[in-house]
Amino acid sequence: MTVGKTLRLSIQVICAVVLIASCGDSKDKFQKPKKSKSIAMIKDNARGIINNTNSPNVKLKSIDIGDCQWTEGFWAQKWKQAEETMVPYMGSLLKGDIGHGLNNFKIAAGLKEGEHKGWWWHDGDFYKWMEASMYIYAVNKNEKIVHEMDEIIQIISQAQQENGYLSTPIIIRDDLEPFSNRRYHELYNSGHLLTSACIHHRVTGKTNFLDIAIKHADYLYDLFVPITPELERFGFNQTQIMGLVELYRTVQDKRYLELAEQFINLRGTYEINDTTATKGYPIGDMVQERVPLREETEAVGHAVLALYYYAGAADVYAETGEKALIDALDRLWDNVTNKKMYVTGAVGQTHYGRSSRLDKIEEGFIDEYMMPNMTAYNETCANICNSMFNYRMLTLTGDSKHGDIMELILHNSGLSGIGLGGEDYYYSNPLRKIDGALDYEKMNVEFPERQPYLKCFCCPPNLVRTIAKSPAWAYSKTENGLAVNLYGGNKLETTLMDGSSIKLSQKSNYPWDGAVEITVEESKSEPFEMLLRIPAWAKGSTLKVNDQSIETIAPGSFAKIEREWSTGDIISLNMPMEAKFIEGHPRIEEVRNQVAVKRGPVVYALESTDLPKGTDITDVYISSSKELKSVHKTDVLGGVTTIETDLLIRKDELNGMYNEVSKPKMETYATQLIPYYTWSNRGQGEMTVFMPIIWN
Repeated sequence: MTVGKTLRLSIQVICAVVLIASCGDSKDKFQKPKKSKSIAMIKDNARGIINNTNSPNVKLKSIDIGDCQWTEGFWAQKWKQAEETMVPYMGSLLKGDIGHGLNNFKIAAGLKEGEHKGWWWHDGDFYKWMEASMYIYAVNKNEKIVHEMDEIIQIISQAQQENGYLSTPIIIRDDLEPFSNRRYHELYNSGHLLTSACIHHRVTGKTNFLDIAIKHADYLYDLFVPITPELERFGFNQTQIMGLVELYRTVQDKRYLELAEQFINLRGTYEINDTTATKGYPIGDMVQERVPLREETEAVGHAVLALYYYAGAADVYAETGEKALIDALDRLWDNVTNKKMYVTGAVGQTHYGRSSRLDKIEEGFIDEYMMPNMTAYNETCANICNSMFNYRMLTLTGDSKHGDIMELILHNSGLSGIGLGGEDYYYSNPLRKIDGALDYEKMNVEFPERQPYLKCFCCPPNLVRTIAKSPAWAYSKTENGLAVNLYGGNKLETTLMDGSSIKLSQKSNYPWDGAVEITVEESKSEPFEMLLRIPAWAKGSTLKVNDQSIETIAPGSFAKIEREWSTGDIISLNMPMEAKFIEGHPRIEEVRNQVAVKRGPVVYALESTDLPKGTDITDVYISSSKELKSVHKTDVLGGVTTIETDLLIRKDELNGMYNEVSKPKMETYATQLIPYYTWSNRGQGEMTVFMPIIWN
């Protein structure tokens, strides 16, 4: 660190007045903004993960953070692991010299000597870990978490510039100017700062983090409104839209909603070229700037950037109700889900490629139905962003199809990003692994096994904060009742939209068992509705109240029960859980004549660990005539339901690239399939989700 930088940071800590004087006129690196009065406007006490209680265009409203708690079974185990292992372990990385996240803030605050480490967006990933910590605190009320956050927030406050600017790579380095190149990802950091601060305020009631967020949001508003040509291309990594909307919902300052909408409106409105502000970073479809959102017809470019954009637009629609926005989001949802999404709910087919309009893209969407398995990128962040987008669409539309996708991701391509021990991570999530087929030494973020730390650390905290907040996704409030979005053992204590109290308990061994029992512990005496999501896969489901059958129940919809409820009433839902073959669309060339196996919401995979030694995964076939037997095994992979079946292994050798063939020699082998999310937890080996099928 130079003497000049050390002096400037010391002045910042000691005396803001002297700092302002040292910054000079309006052309200096850090300018003084207008003074915000937003903090005085806080008046909404709702505490949802997205605070849509007063949003006029939302059908399903958020319950408060902490109202629902997982109590038993699958998600209770995952949440407990997040509390005891995932979040603490991640904190040890980010607060130490490996992750260096807190060190960056200390250096920026003048409290530590050193250089910035990590990617440009590392601040945002640190904020995600802070957000995850708040979801844990909302349930366990461990005051040590709040005390630790207060200490960290104080450091962040000291790092923040007097004018509100806050992105440590630029603050630390003398040779860089704020918002001089969009590859610095300053607005990504901004979005996660605003979101994390809002969650911190909702859970703790404190304003120390919120003060920082408001000061920063005021800086952004002064900088971007009115927009200048030099800045119009910066809002490409769209976390700031969600963050600004949440801040608007928290403090009721309409400027933040205005700025969020401006970031939507800017895309596709300017000439695309490689100017100084974009040099060194891909342009065009990669960052959603070829076509205005309201006119877009397909998902293109970087999958995370795209889905953050869609989620942010959904938040804006919740406040404005603009039809063109929801129409575009419906089109894009259909394009993603029905033409570019894997059977696991994963998205982002390739690491490097071209969009349909021939722009260079990375980590993202390519042509429709082009779905490679072995080189499938499927960044964990992209999969989580897909669930975030679908959660928002569920709240806007009340359509259960969005809950189905949310559930699919949570049980498959989301959880596959973290090991069963909670301390190692995958960035990409392919559907097939063949030994020796990929040269991992030449790759950036793909690895043969999960890693204890990823230099690009965006995915791990994104996944962990999702597990930590998952109870808040389980239920929503309707105009006069509740909707059950996710299943698993839990208890709910909340208030309905009319302010009346309701308490429920849910018992279930979901997703291993399709039986769900919901007991009314307390409720108002007037009639209200209970909506239960019946997944599209759950054909033949039955629904009862106090052993009385509910006749109208359709897979792929919410079953509605409206009645006067009493303490002790029991809702019983039974969803058949037989294993089924899943085939791809005929245009997905790579899986023609192949099938995957799915049971309930869980997709299965075959690992070479469960095959004879030396067997290549590409020599394995599945037979339509063999039984798919579900067997729960408490001693396998932390306790999972496996699928036992007889597979066929081809024994004749193929030596050339193309070979003459007669009827191949096959041997039967009894083995098991495991849930996809558990793969690569028993050492290195091969894996596949899709297998060629012999119909007999």
